[in-house]
Amino acid sequence: MNKTDRLLAIVLELQSKGILRAEDLAATFETSVRTIYRDMQALSEAGVPIVGAPGQGYSLMEGYFLPPVSFSVEEAVALLIGADMVEQIFDQNFGNSARAVQRKVEAILSADVGEQASRIRSTFRLVSSGVNNLHEQEKLHAQVLHQAILNQRKVRFRYQKGTARLDENRETVRDVAPYGLILVRGSWILLAHCDLRQDIRRFRLSRMSGLIELEDSFLLPDHFKLEDYKPADDRFLEVQIVIRAAIADRVKESGYFFIEEIEEHSEGFLVRLRVRQIEEILSWVLGLGADAVVLTPESLRNRIREETKKLLERY
Repeated sequence: MNKTDRLLAIVLELQSKGILRAEDLAATFETSVRTIYRDMQALSEAGVPIVGAPGQGYSLMEGYFLPPVSFSVEEAVALLIGADMVEQIFDQNFGNSARAVQRKVEAILSADVGEQASRIRSTFRLVSSGVNNLHEQEKLHAQVLHQAILNQRKVRFRYQKGTARLDENRETVRDVAPYGLILVRGSWILLAHCDLRQDIRRFRLSRMSGLIELEDSFLLPDHFKLEDYKPADDRFLEVQIVIRAAIADRVKESGYFFIEEIEEHSEGFLVRLRVRQIEEILSWVLGLGADAVVLTPESLRNRIREETKKLLERY
């Protein structure tokens, strides 16, 4: 943290805490007490009304308020909860920044707004998934990729395909120009131009390994904008499944990517899905067990029969 940032942070800290000793400020900003003394002198010379009480510490003169920004209760809650989400979802660097944002927002709130915002915020709870090595690995990958995007450097990684034909290797090595990161239902997706496919492709960070940044640079196409990009929809195969009412809520709440529509049916609920190939949803359908019946396509019905026979043989 440079001196200018530290001076502003000291003012915000005093505004939030009221009175602090030089030792407390030195510990907070990981610097020496002597540096804090010099900072206080610099703030006083800049016109900030610092009050020093021997044996007690430093405080701001009553009525001094910095910066001249005001938030409504709803705006403050939105910022604070947003910072909570960033801390959970993004890597450590963004997590640290999110905590800094929280401190700054809390410091500039008036007493009344701060109290109301704290009360409303206490009615929300973001539950972390806990220690999940795969999720943590995604965060590490996101950190490397974000830096490569800023540096406009290509990256290389081994990629495990979700589905593959029997005669096809599931793992390939990819060199790509990373264009942007997208968070889809809790999973990070990299949008990149793939040298192997010579086209823009999407890659799940959870399926990557051995990720490294290369020396090769790239230029982002002038016409490309991440927020406007819409991949071609190549999910042409429609699947229809009837599920029992007993599992309808579970299926609806799953937010499964391939589901297009769920409607009432004489035997429960009819679920329509669109996929590229049946292998994409085979495991999901099997997981529904006897509570689901595939209507179409016949190829999926046949695969279910085959997998069921294999299960019977194993058990």
